[in-house]
Amino acid sequence: MKTFLIYGSYGYTGKLIVEHAVKEGLRPILAGRDESQLRAQANEFGLEYRAFSLDDTAALNSALQEVNAVLHCAGPFVLTFRQMAEACIANGKHYVDISGEIEGFEALAALDEKAKQAGVTLLPGTGFDVVPSDCLIKYLSNKLPTATHLRLYIRSVRGGVSRGTARSGIENMHRQGRIRRDGKIVQVPPAWQVKEIDFGRGPVKLVSIGWGDVSTAYHSTGIPNVETYMAFPPAMINWLYASRVIGPLLYLRPVKELLKWLIKVFFAPGPSRERNENGFSLMIAEVTDGQKTLRAKLRTPEGYRLTALTSVEIMKRLLSAPVAGFHTPSSFFGPDFILQFPGVEREDL
Repeated sequence: MKTFLIYGSYGYTGKLIVEHAVKEGLRPILAGRDESQLRAQANEFGLEYRAFSLDDTAALNSALQEVNAVLHCAGPFVLTFRQMAEACIANGKHYVDISGEIEGFEALAALDEKAKQAGVTLLPGTGFDVVPSDCLIKYLSNKLPTATHLRLYIRSVRGGVSRGTARSGIENMHRQGRIRRDGKIVQVPPAWQVKEIDFGRGPVKLVSIGWGDVSTAYHSTGIPNVETYMAFPPAMINWLYASRVIGPLLYLRPVKELLKWLIKVFFAPGPSRERNENGFSLMIAEVTDGQKTLRAKLRTPEGYRLTALTSVEIMKRLLSAPVAGFHTPSSFFGPDFILQFPGVEREDL
């Protein structure tokens, strides 16, 4: 029987994924560094577990020999994806992660040929970042294949942020904002652009950020110019402006470690169950070729809940029909993949 390893299974998002996987009748092997947390989680769900650090090459290789694929959930991914992905290629196992980090996407895309030679699928970004947006962008690209410019706007309603997401943000904040221009990813200042977008109930302020689609949209569609924006409260936008000045101090390693410690101490693990069930997200994608412009909107469940739904479904499909090489969600499953999940609605604007 084909099975998979969930590394980082006891993190906030990992727990949601394990719970949903078991509901779907799957029996993943749980893994991570903390044996006490793994043991408790494995006992709760009646699953096997393996405790090891990614730096323990022998233990990592041994664990991979027991499975067909890995769902990697341990961030910040910029610090962990390469060890796991390269071990998967070396052992002939498929690699999937829930990352939204541009560096990981680009590095894994560069391993495409190596993965094909090994018969291994590399499929990052199987959660909220970037499954829904990638599918929405691909949908519009198929309708306007001559598109040269893309803008993506994202708004979360009654959602929240997990410790893991916050820690990843701290780890990557020195990279500031990023866009894709003429096919190249370029760095721009924090809050490079601020726009007002109406998602249906009046205009909302959004600020430019380096969302994962800056990387993946190009691989999915070939559109060479990509900008991504997210709604933030005014105080957060002002903080982003201020970081242009104080950023160099925040980017020092001791400061980053202090901020991550503060997050661990004072942040809740993640959004409450009520927020998971009642929150939702809205996305608007806009593509143009200079002559014609198309826009479409997507409504999805709360991001962490959606991540559990999409990543488990992707593992089920991948185990039954893998395709070697690097893929994005929409290049593997098509633009309508996202529509199968409850609470998802797509609308042409």
